[in-house]
This record gives sequence, C-alpha cells and structure tokens, in this order.
Amino acid sequence: MTMTSPTQQARPGAAARNEDRAVLDVRGLWKVFGPRPDRVVGTPLAELSRSELRARTGCVTAVRDVSFTVRPQEVFVVMGLSGSGKSTLVRCLTRLVEPTAGEVLFDGEDIRKAGDRQLRELRRHRFAMVFQNFGLLPHRRVLDNVAYGLEIRGMRKEARYERAREMVELVGLSGSENSYPDQLSGGMQQRVGLARALAVDPDVLFFDEPFSALDPLIRRDMQNEVIRLHREVGKTMIFITHDLSEALKLGDRILIMRDGELVQMGTPDEVVGAPVDDYVREFVSDVPRSNVLTTRWIMRPPRPDEPLDGPEAGPDVVVRDVVHTVLRATRPVKVVEGGELLGVVTAEEVLGVLAEPSPHGTSGGSAGSPPDATSGESAEPSPEGASAGSADSSSEGASGQPAEPSPDATSGGPGGPGEPGGSAEFPRSAGSPGSGGQG
Repeated sequence: MTMTSPTQQARPGAAARNEDRAVLDVRGLWKVFGPRPDRVVGTPLAELSRSELRARTGCVTAVRDVSFTVRPQEVFVVMGLSGSGKSTLVRCLTRLVEPTAGEVLFDGEDIRKAGDRQLRELRRHRFAMVFQNFGLLPHRRVLDNVAYGLEIRGMRKEARYERAREMVELVGLSGSENSYPDQLSGGMQQRVGLARALAVDPDVLFFDEPFSALDPLIRRDMQNEVIRLHREVGKTMIFITHDLSEALKLGDRILIMRDGELVQMGTPDEVVGAPVDDYVREFVSDVPRSNVLTTRWIMRPPRPDEPLDGPEAGPDVVVRDVVHTVLRATRPVKVVEGGELLGVVTAEEVLGVLAEPSPHGTSGGSAGSPPDATSGESAEPSPEGASAGSADSSSEGASGQPAEPSPDATSGGPGGPGEPGGSAEFPRSAGSPGSGGQG
C-alpha cells in the first residue's frame, strides 16, 4: 500500500482537476495610477523602476505585466509585503479597480470587454469576494446578511432564507441566525462573510486578506475553516495574503509579488525548495523545510545492491509525514507513482532535511532535484518600501477602498434594496470603519 500525506488529503488534489482548462487566465495585466496612465504601458517609461517613473511622470505602477492562470477547484494564493500590489491585482480581476492594460479571461471571455450589465451579472452569479474587515450590514441580522446577495438577485424570501440557513450551518454558526454583527466576535463575523459569499454559489471566491485583523488562534481556526469548506464545496479560490505560513497552508500554488511584479510562482514545495532570488529566500528562511518539502525532493536513485521490497510512499507525501515510516523501515522506502518506481528514501535523506538549515543565504534547495517552477523576473528593490506611494497604499488608501470606483459606481449600478451607496454585489457596510466599504 502506498502512503499518502494527510496534508494531501485535506483538499482535492491537483491531479484530480482538469489541468488543461483555466478558469481564469490573466495575460500581461497592468495597473498604473496617476495622470495619463496609458502613456506608460508599451513605451520606454514601462522599463523605469517605480521610483523613477513616479519622479518623471507622477504615475505609480501598482501591477506590472503580470500573467498567470487559475485552474478549476484550485486554491491560488497571491502573497507579498505591503505595497507589493497584491490587493490591487485581485481587485483588477473583478474590475473593482480598472486595469490599465492586459487581458483577464474568465472561461475564455475577456472581463475587460464586459459591459456594465454583464459585469454586474458576473459579480452576482459567478464571483464572490470576502474582504478583510467583514463589510457586514450592522442593522441586519446574520441571516439577512447571508441572504443579501440572493435578495439582490430577486430570489423569493422563503427560498433565500432557506439557502442562507444552509450556509449558516455550513460555516458553524447555527443558533446565531438572529444575532446582529456587533454581537459576534471577529471570527464569527468573518464566518458570516464566508457564508454570504458561498450563498450565491459562485464559480470563483476571492479573499482579500480576510484574516489579517483576527487574533492568531482565531486566524488559525479560520484557515482550517477555509480548508474544510474547500474540501466540501470544491470552489476555485483566489486568496490574497502577506503571511507566508498562511500561503503555504492554504495554497495549491503561490504567486509572490514585489513592487507590482511577479517574482516567483509555483507549488509550496517549489517556493520553499528552490527560491529564485534573495527576496523569496528571505521570505522562506524560517520555514521548517520538513513541513513543506515532499519525498519527491529528497528521493534518490536506488543503488544497485539495495533491496526494493520496502514500504512505499507517494511522491507528494510531505517529509514530516513519512519520517516515522522511513526511520522504522529496515529497507529503503520506495517512492512510487502510478506503479512506477521514481526513487528511494532512507533515514539519511530524511535526517538530512530535518537537520538542514533553511535556504537563507544559499542558492536554493539542496535536497534532491527540484521540479520545474515558473518564475518571473525579480523587480528592483523599491527605495520607498511600503510607503504611501506603494502599490497597495496607492490603490486602496488607508481605508482599504479602491482608488477608482467600480463600474457599478460609475455607471449608476444598483445599490441594493434599501441600501444606499455601493454596488449590489459588494454592498457598503454602514458604519464599518476600515472595511473598505464593500462586503
């Protein structure tokens, strides 16, 4: 019997998905803030660093020529420090912030070409977003908050409340249906936000640093909740975070950004095992490699005189999960995939990872041959760091609101029954400071 990792079993595996089809295909995406942003893309100005461009034109490049695809049922994590452009990126994908250039293909159709009506329909039926500061309507009960998106759709009251109760139960809030947001803890409020997003049965769930404001223990519980919900409902998720441990825990693949650019993209073990530059290497320097690297990274070819009748393990089993099997075995553990022997692992390889220092200051992973990883060119270090002129702060400001209004706002889109202001899909939170005004 081949050993599989408990970590692997937590969510639907990539092998079970249609790898050839992309739910979301982002091509050459740019977002430039400032006067006449169209003059930057495709000209010599685009080659300038962020600080040089600002000095010459007054413009700030928040997202610079980013391309990636998101697969069905994948948890795709975008991470970076404050000012890296990650929040601006996710808002460009739903056009809460209008991209300056590039394509955002959803099921093959470019969202940038969608009219106001089509965009509203996408947000009502195909997309849902969970924001950092909950964005709940304070004068409405939990059940009404969860049912809000369905109300905007025009669903009958009985039907939407039935669906809302199902979602409340799914996120573990049964018994709190009649409570108001200010009667709930932060973790409970975010569960309401999750339930509201799931209630509309979207194709893609967007998370914009949803757990950043929560205490560490509650944050961990909510991360586990996302994993559980993904296992049960199998939604495609795009998750924004600045926390590497959160990215490694949740992500099937991780895209790391700096100064608006893609620095590296790959699976968690690729990012930890083969960081492309010092920026990523610093990110992963404190990560216990045995918690992320898999047997694929530490296996070696069997020697001619070695017996091959020992235990078996899959190539994607995390090292920490195979330690006891390897150390107890009297013969090498075979790494097998689809009946094919890929290599063997012995105590020597396992102990080498457990005792190995972090990749900080090295040229990459030293255990085994790393799988191919996709990387982008690294950006020049920004002299400003996370200053007020950085991408996230430029695009959202101190309140977390997008710098540009959504198409709904500019086109006079509906604000929802009895809810002045905001779009129907992303309602404004009355009296919710710092919530970014959307829920």
